[in-house]
Amino acid sequence: MTNLILAESSYSHEMGVSIEQVDIADWLTHLGSAEFQRCCPPDHIACGFTRTDDGRPMSINVETVGPSLLIQQYVAEVFEAHLCRMVSLSDVFSLNGGRTQSVVTWTLTVEPLSETRCRFVNSVTSEATPELLELIRHQGQTFEQAAAPRQRASADHNRRETPGYAASIARAAGARRPLLM
Repeated sequence: MTNLILAESSYSHEMGVSIEQVDIADWLTHLGSAEFQRCCPPDHIACGFTRTDDGRPMSINVETVGPSLLIQQYVAEVFEAHLCRMVSLSDVFSLNGGRTQSVVTWTLTVEPLSETRCRFVNSVTSEATPELLELIRHQGQTFEQAAAPRQRASADHNRRETPGYAASIARAAGARRPLLM
């Protein structure tokens, strides 16, 4: 099997701040659990920020997506003001399947719309691990049967959290002053 994508979605939301004020990497670095929870209640449970042993930025998120509890350890592949690509080997706890893992790629971008507005884009892709493929097989499901409810749950979650993230990023951006050239 070459396509291991269980779910993927991308949603955007406009923000009333200039792109010069936005720093997604800084926002992720300072995102606390209370603010994380405000972005997508009741799904968002807790988050924190640390670094890997080799110094790479890492965001740790605990949330529910559909009926599953996820513990995500997102390690930055790209960590910039207008683009963060974070990848996690996430622990997934489900009511019917116990504990397994999936690979989740979380990409956050911002693009200018005008001098005073920009668009935040929140993209999430979830891929099956060999462990998860074995669990799907053990449950007697096809990959497509297992992926369909995950796709629905992930898209619904992303659709609801994107405006919350955008509002949080805009609040953080409003506290920053644009750099004078």
